Amino acid sequence: MKVRILELPLDFGASRRGSDMGPSAMRLAGLKETILSLGHECGEIFPGIPVPAMEFADEGDSRAKFLAPITGACGKLAGETERALEEGCFPLVLGGDHSISIGSLSGLGTYYKKKGLRWGCLWVDAHGDFNTPGTSPSGNIHGMILAAACGYGIPELTELHGAFRKLDPAHTALIGVRNLDAKEKILMKEAGLRVCTMTDVDRLGIAESARRIVEFFKGRVDRLHVSVDMDAMDPAIAPGVGIPLAGGFSHREVLLLAEELAASGLLFSADIVEVNPVLDMRNQTAQMAVEIAGRLLGGRIY
Repeated sequence: MKVRILELPLDFGASRRGSDMGPSAMRLAGLKETILSLGHECGEIFPGIPVPAMEFADEGDSRAKFLAPITGACGKLAGETERALEEGCFPLVLGGDHSISIGSLSGLGTYYKKKGLRWGCLWVDAHGDFNTPGTSPSGNIHGMILAAACGYGIPELTELHGAFRKLDPAHTALIGVRNLDAKEKILMKEAGLRVCTMTDVDRLGIAESARRIVEFFKGRVDRLHVSVDMDAMDPAIAPGVGIPLAGGFSHREVLLLAEELAASGLLFSADIVEVNPVLDMRNQTAQMAVEIAGRLLGGRIY
């Protein structure tokens, strides 16, 4: 497999600074070496997509903070993601906060629309990221990205890289969710997303939860994208994230999920976001992210 690493070191979409250093931390944790050890080719777009210094950027409307620099950088990422797919590569996109995913999702949506392929997205996250500027309590764009890809929100986000809905909500699932805003929850139910909360994982077990997620996508889509926010993990194993929240995935649970997604044969792209070295301990969150990437790309113990 040809893997292409795409970096967008952007942290404008969240309240806490530091996730812009996430791609570097994952490199230091051995990402490229892990990919090569699995027998894949590893291409890179380096240096990463340029981002202006936050100190000199205009926040703009408080309901969608730093919209202009986010959409500017994410528009470039959308083009690079689409180009990677056109050249037969597996785009592995490194953030940055989760606002970068409007770039990858927009690039994916444009490519699959041209090819006439059905595609879906699994959002591995403690949060829903299904707010709009009208429902968000914070105005942070990293909490609006999945909604925007599904056609909800402002045109600057929903029409990035093309004025059409990039992702069908009926082909979208979330797993690991354990914190939702009240209005966000209403919008998610209206959209008809498939949601597997951490309570569901506790009730069913991770093996059954992963099986059901894979079955959900089989028959619905030709290709699958997974977007992994590192706050889906429990802070005990991944402390270096923007919004740590107790009760997340264990080390073994998230690796099993990643292996099941790889084994499905549907997975053709991935994001890994919200690694924040400023808040990390001995780079362990970045090391966890690299382990997840390896399993998504077919790595197994035996």
